[in-house]
Amino acid sequence: MLEAIRRAATFLREKQVLHKLGVLVSIAVIAIACYVLYHMLRGIDTYEVLEAIKSTEPHQIALAALFVAAGYFTLTFYDLFAVRTIGNDHIPYRINALAAFTSYSIGHNVGASVFTGGAVRYRIYSAYGLNAIDVAKICFLAGLTFWLGNAAVLGLGISYHPEAAAAIDQLPPWLNRMAAIGILIGLMGYVAWVWTKPRVVGRGPWTVVLPGGPLTLLQIVIGIVDLGFCALAMYVLVPDEPNLGFVVVAVIFVSATLLGFASHSPGGLGVFDAAMLVGLWQMDREELLAGMLLFRMLYYLAPFLISVILLTFREVIISTRSKRLRQAALSLDPSPPPEAAYVRKRSDSGA
Repeated sequence: MLEAIRRAATFLREKQVLHKLGVLVSIAVIAIACYVLYHMLRGIDTYEVLEAIKSTEPHQIALAALFVAAGYFTLTFYDLFAVRTIGNDHIPYRINALAAFTSYSIGHNVGASVFTGGAVRYRIYSAYGLNAIDVAKICFLAGLTFWLGNAAVLGLGISYHPEAAAAIDQLPPWLNRMAAIGILIGLMGYVAWVWTKPRVVGRGPWTVVLPGGPLTLLQIVIGIVDLGFCALAMYVLVPDEPNLGFVVVAVIFVSATLLGFASHSPGGLGVFDAAMLVGLWQMDREELLAGMLLFRMLYYLAPFLISVILLTFREVIISTRSKRLRQAALSLDPSPPPEAAYVRKRSDSGA
């Protein structure tokens, strides 16, 4: 059985079947989202949306911003955990925090976060001796934390309130609950699998030792806390009436986030919004849209601008430091370069 699975995986990798399938899924998700958005946004009064934004209480925006900041703070532990897992304890936490914050905020906005976030991480971690393979391992382990957290939140949330997911996937609640229980069983099976003995994925230099049982539980907790803060930020900004409860909003938010992630569109633009509008259909559309726009400003736009500023300052500091080191090296070695000595020797001999 294992040999058959390996042959199938090799065939899929050689034919790039999974890559092509992923592209088709992304196109299909974006196309469906555009269709839904077109019908959902017809008749939207822009003036009412702006008025809803203006009428949002300052303390709501401040509280949502606090939850967003807490979510990004939790994201820093994705990289800290991954870097420690691959055995690079010499990298300080502040570098892990910088790499995580900038890579995620830029990847969220630019799209294709696996590549854009990986490029940002490589630029930062390469200064500490890490190569492209190390950065790829960090991206893999950070992504694993993200997906484990998503699986836990969706499994627990949908099993508790399957009607929330039914608003998006249009499936019967009992079927959603069964799927959620299946997700939780799979999650527990994975934890048991890595708990029994060390598990390895990949080959050669790309080999990654998966975290054991206790560390996997820590991964799940980190993912749950991160998503919980993000969902709280959205919950604060959506309309108060009707009051659907935090669990409903959290399940719909996480589902919409995953659909946006699957589309690979920048910030899940269009896909995330369509899923939220469909899932929270009971709420006033103008007020809901106002809350979503505020969330985008707090979660996407503001961190993106901060990340660009941080990376720009970092590049300026590195460039200035390198220039000073070169000048210091030249001042310590005032002897002329070999070419200059050769020219002077020829001129002296000619005289």
